[in-house]
Amino acid sequence: MKRLFDQPFDNHYDLIIIGGGITGVSIAYEASAQGLKVALFEKGDFGEATSSATSKLIHGGLRYLKNAEFGLVRESLSERKTLENIAPNFVYPLPFMIPTYSNLKNNKAILFAGMFLYDLLSLDKGFTWDKSKKLKFHKSISAKKTKRLEPCIPDHKLTGSSIYYDCQNINPERLTLGILKSAITNGAQAANYSKVESFIVEDQNVKGVEVVDLLNDNKHRITADLTINCTGPWTDIVLNSASKNKNPDHHIRRSEGIHIITKKQCNNHAVLMMTKEGKHVMMIPWRNHTLIGTTDKEYNGDPDDYKVTKQSILELLDEINNNYGSSKITYNDVLFAYGGLRPLVDNQTEASYESSRKYEIFDNAKDDLNGLITIEGGKYTTSRRLASNVMKIISKKLNRNLGKSVTDKKYLVDSDITNMESFIRQLVLRYPQFSEATINYVGRNYGLQCHTIFRLALYEKPLMEVLTDDGEILAEVVYVMKKEMAFTLEDIFFRRTGIGTLGYPGDKVFQKVVETAKHYFNWVDKRTKQEIDEVMKIFNLPE
Repeated sequence: MKRLFDQPFDNHYDLIIIGGGITGVSIAYEASAQGLKVALFEKGDFGEATSSATSKLIHGGLRYLKNAEFGLVRESLSERKTLENIAPNFVYPLPFMIPTYSNLKNNKAILFAGMFLYDLLSLDKGFTWDKSKKLKFHKSISAKKTKRLEPCIPDHKLTGSSIYYDCQNINPERLTLGILKSAITNGAQAANYSKVESFIVEDQNVKGVEVVDLLNDNKHRITADLTINCTGPWTDIVLNSASKNKNPDHHIRRSEGIHIITKKQCNNHAVLMMTKEGKHVMMIPWRNHTLIGTTDKEYNGDPDDYKVTKQSILELLDEINNNYGSSKITYNDVLFAYGGLRPLVDNQTEASYESSRKYEIFDNAKDDLNGLITIEGGKYTTSRRLASNVMKIISKKLNRNLGKSVTDKKYLVDSDITNMESFIRQLVLRYPQFSEATINYVGRNYGLQCHTIFRLALYEKPLMEVLTDDGEILAEVVYVMKKEMAFTLEDIFFRRTGIGTLGYPGDKVFQKVVETAKHYFNWVDKRTKQEIDEVMKIFNLPE
């Protein structure tokens, strides 16, 4: 996986994509799979913003049934199955539990109706390539059994619960990267740390972009037949920079969503509770910890200035403590917090929680910007379907018959694994030098590239050093720097490995990673300190 500017590249492409989140990389994959010449530019790191701030789920969106958004739910459920198929090392069934109480909002009858409809909209969920991924239909259980399975659930007026299945995305950052790798395998070229500074506009036609390589400050003029704006929370800012109007009025709404990670609170179910205000909060099992979220709060500032605040964390803790069991979670219990901004299309409902996660595709020719297409809204689960719909517009704009989408019919690169559990068992036998924890983590998070990492560690024995309770090893750090365009400590800790995603890993591990990166990149002390300062801003909880 080579960066566009680190290899021979052209000055003209069929398609330029601005934004390397899940939407941008999905379109890059779809377009390259249909034979287009694609260049993608991301001003930060791939999947750095909204795409990494998820609840780590691939799901149908049960709560959208309340708004009668049956099409969105059906599309999401269909794409859930597709991602189980094409990314089997990343996407796994996860049981959810929704408790019921003797009140109107959380009673059994209402929940049963929702569960029945959810099952009805996903009748094809059993047709997975790997039969171990087959999801079960929902079931109802008694209050007594509910408490036995999940003691964290409050029992006052508890009448029972429903258990249903959605999927967990064990590492959204690496799944985003896997889709990008698949695009690159099909001929796309991409560069992170490459900021599009302006559009090339001639006679009201967008002809390409002026882009600066932030790693060396070199500027490039790249042209294309079409340019796609996939910048999420920055969508209107990018559009307004392209507009020739003196008073540009492009506007999207932004919703903040944060999550916190604590020690394990519940057992094996993702427990979903409805708050008094009618919102949902979840406690999700993840890496032997609990992931708690999410919030949905209007954000009105500059997206470049966004960061998680102590107030946002405390508000989420209040919601959890007011709706779960007697054990109170304090600010000191929070091991890590992360957040991001969701783009919402402008004509949706006033309250951000009530807003849909639908997406819209705009041909900006109506704004006198022919040759530019903008994507707004959407959700991680439906990104592949969104991309296939974008291709229909691209096909018309280019006047080329590009054929039908094929991305739902083949594995992502390095995910060609027909049976995950059998794959892990074979790895255990093949690499007895590593613990089962290491085999599990590396095998699932790197897919077929796990062999490269294991061989790297066996060749250079110090790289076998175990860094986390999950079994992560130092060889991963070297691999992602050599092979996956990781250029900063943030890239390494948070978006290529999981060493930092449960919070600060301890001084010993932190220093080991820092020294490895410093040696590989030949950083001087000043650069190393800058890198440490930046990554500690993420590790440290807000004061």
